[in-house]
Amino acid sequence: MKNTKVNLIPLSADDREQFIIDNQWSFKHGALIEFGERDDHVDFEGEIISRKTIEHCIDDPNNETYRIVVDGKNVGGVILKIDKETNHNHLEILFVSPDAHSRGIGYGAWLAVEALHPETEVWETCTPYFEKRNIHFYVNKCGFQIDQFRCEYFNPDHAMPDDDEHDPDEGPDEMFRFIKIMK
Repeated sequence: MKNTKVNLIPLSADDREQFIIDNQWSFKHGALIEFGERDDHVDFEGEIISRKTIEHCIDDPNNETYRIVVDGKNVGGVILKIDKETNHNHLEILFVSPDAHSRGIGYGAWLAVEALHPETEVWETCTPYFEKRNIHFYVNKCGFQIDQFRCEYFNPDHAMPDDDEHDPDEGPDEMFRFIKIMK
């Protein structure tokens, strides 16, 4: 398994707009590969993850936002929700630019995240059901499991627990939820 050495650099204010654009392109690229030009998996602006969602994640005071940097070049990003009381943390967003795929960057970034927060007892994340690369990555490379204690597959007829903020007009409703128990 490749493990490319990456650096996680806190997001700077002057890189915010490009971070959002890169994030949206990364997820949109996956949908285009899977579905072509179909538009029923994207929001009204043609995005898998809306600007509003990304901005909400960046601006949340409990979140940490980082650029994934390899050899001085921005190649992706990570947003983490850290709960210092429970140590039950959430990987809100992890993306690698499509032109940097298959080089071990995502796995290297995940290892850097784990090293950054060794106090974590449980990590949680989710990904759209059609992102086969992501499902493989989280389960087979990073050691996550599909969460069997809550429903593992969420769709419009079975809402995600505690998902009061989900906008039904935004992106796919069908998501897999993953957990990784650390301690």
